[in-house]
Amino acid sequence: MTRIEKSINESWCFFHINYYPNKPIYPNKFYNFRQISTLKKNLRICGQKNISFYFCTMISQENIFQISSKKEFEKITLKVFRHQYDTNLVYQQFCNFLKKDKNNVKSITEIPFLPIQFFKSHDVLSADEPIQQTFTSSGTTGMQTSKHLVTDLSWYEMSYRLGFSEFYGNIEDYCVLALLPSYLEREGSSLIYMVEDLIQSSNHSASGFYLNNHSELLGKIEKLNKEGQNTILIGVTYALLDLIEYAQSTSFPLRGLGGNLIIMETGGMKGKRKEMIREELHTILCNGFGVSKIHSEYGMTELLSQAY
Repeated sequence: MTRIEKSINESWCFFHINYYPNKPIYPNKFYNFRQISTLKKNLRICGQKNISFYFCTMISQENIFQISSKKEFEKITLKVFRHQYDTNLVYQQFCNFLKKDKNNVKSITEIPFLPIQFFKSHDVLSADEPIQQTFTSSGTTGMQTSKHLVTDLSWYEMSYRLGFSEFYGNIEDYCVLALLPSYLEREGSSLIYMVEDLIQSSNHSASGFYLNNHSELLGKIEKLNKEGQNTILIGVTYALLDLIEYAQSTSFPLRGLGGNLIIMETGGMKGKRKEMIREELHTILCNGFGVSKIHSEYGMTELLSQAY
């Protein structure tokens, strides 16, 4: 093994091009370090001696999740752009139509953004590995939904775990209650994937999902409040309003239970109610739950990140 080969770890890959007289074998494909030795041996057995390998760095999770300065952010962002341009054919073609490529994009402001419409019409992929999960957008009846083909779920898991920790601290300090009926009733929700993992990571016996069992949920909130337990109620917007109205209709003292309760709205009305401006919505939620502020979580099927 050469000195160069010893220094290469799993974050590197090899870009290999080799040709028979009239057709390529193993064309335009990436291989990791463990695959390369077998590939070399097989090609030599086939009598192929003119083998060309091109080195290319993959983007590691350490690169992405340990950025500590604006300068480092810009450097990694450009590196990610070049990686996506090289490996994602849909994105590369889109950039080429705009006359942008990895050689003439010099700053992050010049990087083209791929419209989410492509996630509805194309398979947007940057890897050859098997697809572990396909996330789909909710959409409305008859609307074509976006699909995000994920080949490595650990990127998404690392993203939302670190994102939560950045804003709220240790997940084990909370009980997580989820009121996400429209998401639970379909498959492929990245929000459900995230919240289910947060529920399990909380290690709290009362953490869990709720559909339309409002009475049980209100009883759970009351019990946790008496115990002084920090609690996050994350809910799709219309379902939180439904819960408030149910509490009012049954004279349940919901407004007196906000001491250790974080209300986190996400997902909008989903066609169930008339849309509201955020200020109006948050006023209703604050009054209904007896809290001083409302937290918001925003994510997209097409992204593996969240905004709080």
